This record gives sequence, structure tokens and C-alpha cells, in this order.
Amino acid sequence: MFPSYLRLVTPRYLFLLITVSSMLVTAGCKQQEPLTGKELASLLAEKIDIILFDYHDANVAISIIDHSRNVVIHGDGNRLFHAASTMKVPVMIELYRQEAAGYLSLDDSLLVENQFRSIVDGSVYSIEDDSDDTIYDKLGSFMTMRELAYNMITVSSNLATNLLIDRLSADSVQATSERLGTLNAKTVRGVEDLKAFDQGLSNSMTSRDLAILMEAIRTGIAVSPASDQEMVELLLSQFFNSMISAGVPREAKVAHKTGSITSVHHDAAIIYPPEDDSFVLVVMTDGIEDRIISSELGARIAAAAYKVLRGPNPPDGN
Repeated sequence: MFPSYLRLVTPRYLFLLITVSSMLVTAGCKQQEPLTGKELASLLAEKIDIILFDYHDANVAISIIDHSRNVVIHGDGNRLFHAASTMKVPVMIELYRQEAAGYLSLDDSLLVENQFRSIVDGSVYSIEDDSDDTIYDKLGSFMTMRELAYNMITVSSNLATNLLIDRLSADSVQATSERLGTLNAKTVRGVEDLKAFDQGLSNSMTSRDLAILMEAIRTGIAVSPASDQEMVELLLSQFFNSMISAGVPREAKVAHKTGSITSVHHDAAIIYPPEDDSFVLVVMTDGIEDRIISSELGARIAAAAYKVLRGPNPPDGN
């Protein structure tokens, strides 16, 4: 169905351009029928506008894909952000794709070493900033790619990520993302290549593209239903849960990947409400130095989305 474009202006804040794709249900008695996709999207966009007024100095992009309610929203969805660790989602997809194609086995082992080559000049650099301490105890030994993928997703290990990218290649990661429908996201290198960073060669992501990847995983078309379910299990094991997870009811499961660097803070999630259909929510932010505040923003967006799309019971205080 062709998308329609809805521009919403509130007295206090403009939530840029919202793309709403909806299939309208013909009416019987309006008061007794559930809201249409277009009505749900409009209501949710109004609530998001009100929330974003409190963070007006930040750049925020929000994407929601909820086909069970006929709602697709992209608020500033094509804005490019530093990808931070959300780039590990396409790396994970490419890893499983190469296994499915017979190029590797997840049980193959890689030597754990902390030496990588810059894409600028081939000079050697090492990972110095990492959220995963345990992998460094294994320097000089071997880990399976399954183990590395677990560390990359659940604790956002930069060392595990670079080891996998060296095996897969950034070009392959990019090509697979594009085949799945991404338009603007770029995976050009591993993590902490400072020479590349200084030359503006960084991994970038949009909320729309990240939502497309998460939706592909959700629906089992990123690689295959079996491989995608394994990826969902990894995402469900995420250790960092202060953003989207904090905004939905405790009984809802959240398969997600976070990413943060300096004033950048993102979260991309598949939300599994109990006894209802899952949906995708992506929140990307830049310009908020305090992670507590950016986490609060993400949680408030998640609470609003869940309440509008799935019911009235967000966590206490939201």
C-alpha cells in the first residue's frame, strides 16, 4: 500500500515528518470499533510530540513498524546518526547469513587477539574502550564465532565485534543490509578505528534502516526462520535495559540492541507483548550528554508506543 504523509504540528513542538503507512478499515459503528492504523499513528505522533518538547535541544528519530495494527511511523527516520553499537545488528545478520550459505560454521573458532588494521592506511590499532572485560582474559586463545556473537550482542563487546568483522568483511555486512532494504545506513569499518574516525569514516545508521533490519529478523526473512529465531534469542539476552525495556510492562519481552558513544544513545527493539503480536520500535538520539536523561526519553517513548498500540499498562511512573 502506498504511504501517506502526515505532518503534525503541536503548539509546542514540531515532530518533523512522520511517514504513516496504514490500511483503513471501513466503518460500521465508529464508537465500537478499534482505531484504524491512521488514527493510531496520529494519536501516537501527538503523544511523541509532547514528550519531545522536554528534549528540544536533542536530535531524535523514532521508527515504529507494527503491521498487526497497520501502523508504520518514521519520525525523522532518514536522519543519519553515528551508529555506535547498533551496527552490531547488521554484523550479526551477516554472520548468520554466511553460516546459512555454508561459508562458515558458528562453531568455528577464531584466535582472540587485540590487533586490527585501520581502513585508512593499514596501520595497527587495538581496542581500548570496551564494555566486555571477560573476553580479554582469553587473549591468545580461541573462541567460537557463536561465543563472539553472544558477547557482541549481549554485552556489546567491541573486541568480539572486530574479530567477527575481520572474518566477515565490512563490505559483506553492508551488502547484506542493502539487500534487506536499507537505504542510508553504512557499515564501513570495525570499532575504534580512530584514524578513520578522524577522516569522517564512521558507521552510520538511520532509525528507518535499523527498523527495517529488526523487522526482517522479527518476521524471519533476514536469513531464515531458524537463524532469525537464534538472533532473537541473542537480542533477548541483552544486558543493558535502561531505555526501551524500562518503558514497557515487565511481562513484555524485549529483544533489542543498544548503542551509545559520547552524546549518542540508541535502542532498537522487537517488543513481544504477552498474548499479542510483536512490533518494532527504534529510538535514536544525539545531543543528550547525560545517559540517565536519554534513557528516560527512550523509556517514555516506549511507554507511549506500548500504551497506544497494545494497552494501558506501562510500568509504574510512566
